[in-house]
Amino acid sequence: MNDQISFKSENGVLHIIFDRAEKRNALTRAMYARIAEGIEMGEDDPKIRVMLIYGNGKCFCAGNDLKDFQDLEWAPSTRPSRSWTEWILAARKPIIAAVHGYAIGVGVTMLLHFDLVYAAEGCKFQFPFVNLGLIPEFGSTFNLPELVGRQRAAELFYFGEWFSAEEAKKMGMVNKIFPENDLIKEVTLLAEKLAEKPPEALRKTKAYIKKYYNEVLVKIMPEEGAEFVRRQRSPEAQEAFKAFFEKRKPDFSKFS
Repeated sequence: MNDQISFKSENGVLHIIFDRAEKRNALTRAMYARIAEGIEMGEDDPKIRVMLIYGNGKCFCAGNDLKDFQDLEWAPSTRPSRSWTEWILAARKPIIAAVHGYAIGVGVTMLLHFDLVYAAEGCKFQFPFVNLGLIPEFGSTFNLPELVGRQRAAELFYFGEWFSAEEAKKMGMVNKIFPENDLIKEVTLLAEKLAEKPPEALRKTKAYIKKYYNEVLVKIMPEEGAEFVRRQRSPEAQEAFKAFFEKRKPDFSKFS
């Protein structure tokens, strides 16, 4: 299971690679724990200056693995001592993402926490939460409106429709777009360039950029997370999951 997230360290950059291409890099709980392990590794290693996250295969991340996700009980053995979300919020070193193919659900909401996001041409994004009977998670009900504006965020969340890398760039979610074949090479060069900067100055600059946002996020995320779990158990979500596996349109007409 650990092989589904792989690591490599080169020129001051820790590469954290989603490596479950056969499942479109859909995340399981074991993979979340492994991401937390990678960020902890990057934070603790003085030779690492920057962390770079990307996916192998045809896409960045298809969100949560719904079969794993439907198991509502989290065994203690699957819980990292500090969650991956906590590690991302607490990370002092820059985290960069290189996104290709598509990013869905948590594959998008995690990007809102990263310091720099680069995308491949043709990349698509989607927030499918409402369509699945859920609410957006990981602080995105604060992060997205803060980044793109309240009404635009509402449209992205309410309808859950696909949007392109070009649209994401216009909204400020993506820094730059590269041809897909060049994406990892170009973003690795940028990460290595950043790794050459004065490390303490870089960390302090990140800390002040993130200070206001993190103060809000540590308050809203527990409330958002608790509601997310309630929604996960709801009849609406169960109907959406069932319809997904049965490859049919969900029927929400009986809910009020």
